[in-house]
Amino acid sequence: MTFNRPEVLNALNRQLVDEALDAVGRLPRDTRVLVLRGAGDKAFAAGADIAEMQQRTLWTDLDFGPRRELARRLEDAPFPTVAALNGFALGGGFELALACHLRIASDSAKVGLPETRLGIMPGNGGTARLARLVGQARALQFILLSEQIDAGEAERLGLVNWVVPAKQFDERVDALVERLVQLPPVATRAVIDCVTRGGGMTLDQAIENEHRWFQICLASPDKQEGVAAFLEKRRPEFSGV
Repeated sequence: MTFNRPEVLNALNRQLVDEALDAVGRLPRDTRVLVLRGAGDKAFAAGADIAEMQQRTLWTDLDFGPRRELARRLEDAPFPTVAALNGFALGGGFELALACHLRIASDSAKVGLPETRLGIMPGNGGTARLARLVGQARALQFILLSEQIDAGEAERLGLVNWVVPAKQFDERVDALVERLVQLPPVATRAVIDCVTRGGGMTLDQAIENEHRWFQICLASPDKQEGVAAFLEKRRPEFSGV
């Protein structure tokens, strides 16, 4: 899925968010992976549309619901969601990237949450998701000072999983997708659920959730195929059914 407003660095206006939310809602049930990226080679998404934001107040904030819903759907998806950061990922754009399960960045990418420069703050999960990834002190520094960091620093902090040369970006994204689509769907869904939801559970609850999913995996056709392929020394062909 591509944010296609390159003339404004793929800034997120209401129409773009609504279209993205509709596209996610229409994905087939057998979807194996979803990649988000920005059109052009300058930006993933450079935040909210400032011209549109100028009209937003507490009383006209009704259009922010779709942005939160889009982030939740990316985070709760039963298949891997990947943010492919091919340039600037700022503000609301970076918040959507943080909601994805995985992030791959071009070595020319820059990320940040610069909202305090506008007299506001992140409003779509940026404070919560960033703090969970880098800790409270670093998140406060990052947000309060409106810091923008390059892809290498983002990788060092654990904000992105991979940094690749800009000239190889498309090739490396395609290679990652190829690996992800070959994963067993049931086990993939199980791992995503356990890891993303486990942080909000007690240790006992998280282990119990893991055990429940482990039982589901054991009873799945994917387990039968995986074991058979291992014994027969061939590549498994997982169906997820």
